[in-house]
Amino acid sequence: MEWFFKPFRALFKIYFFVVFFGSLMVLYPLFWWLLHDPKRHPQCFAFMKHWGSFLQLMGGFTLVRHLKEPLPEPPYIVVPNHSSYLDIILMYNVIPDYFAFMGKAELNNWPLFGIFFRKKMNISVDRGSRIAAARALVAANRELDSGHGLIIFAEGTIPPHAPKLKAFKNGAFKLAIDKQVPIVPVTFTRNWRLIQSARLFKGLSGPGFAPVHIHPAVSTKGLTEEDLVDLREQVFHTIQQPLLEHESGR
Repeated sequence: MEWFFKPFRALFKIYFFVVFFGSLMVLYPLFWWLLHDPKRHPQCFAFMKHWGSFLQLMGGFTLVRHLKEPLPEPPYIVVPNHSSYLDIILMYNVIPDYFAFMGKAELNNWPLFGIFFRKKMNISVDRGSRIAAARALVAANRELDSGHGLIIFAEGTIPPHAPKLKAFKNGAFKLAIDKQVPIVPVTFTRNWRLIQSARLFKGLSGPGFAPVHIHPAVSTKGLTEEDLVDLREQVFHTIQQPLLEHESGR
């Protein structure tokens, strides 16, 4: 029966991308104005949360939050798994506090959406340039010093074998230790089934439940760079556990 659903999945992806880019085109002048002055970034963030809710509604995605304990006071660094572009959209309805994304430099060149990185509301990281990477680190430190949160996908990209995790990069954990701020691990267990990113219009897609596990914050107080690997592995296994449980329960 797999062949029967393929056209519907393709149509759903086309529909959702039209809704996403169509609504962004309509809102683009407003976002441009809000992003033009850094003082208006909090207003832009609040509006993006409304836009995220609109996209969630139009896609038929039902967010199911599993929160074991209250989030810490910001600043903190959120480290989610990355299995779908839907992760970015839903994050605005998962984390209530103001935050900035740290993402790869290629996001600057995305049609329309790149404005959120080019206008410095979010932070792009060019790992191929030491100077650009240093500037991104300065921007990240500035956000944390301002009491804002950061969202960092430690895998660096959506792995082709998602939802299986890719090895985590060190950046988020080094930054958390340097600034002595907590890390909040987050696990999306079904986003890869709702909007599968790896195969464009051939992948899985459709409306449905989007469970998200917001794990207890991991303190970095008193940690040093010698603890970086242990911290990284602890967060990796915390994020991985709901994925394993979801897979075994299918």
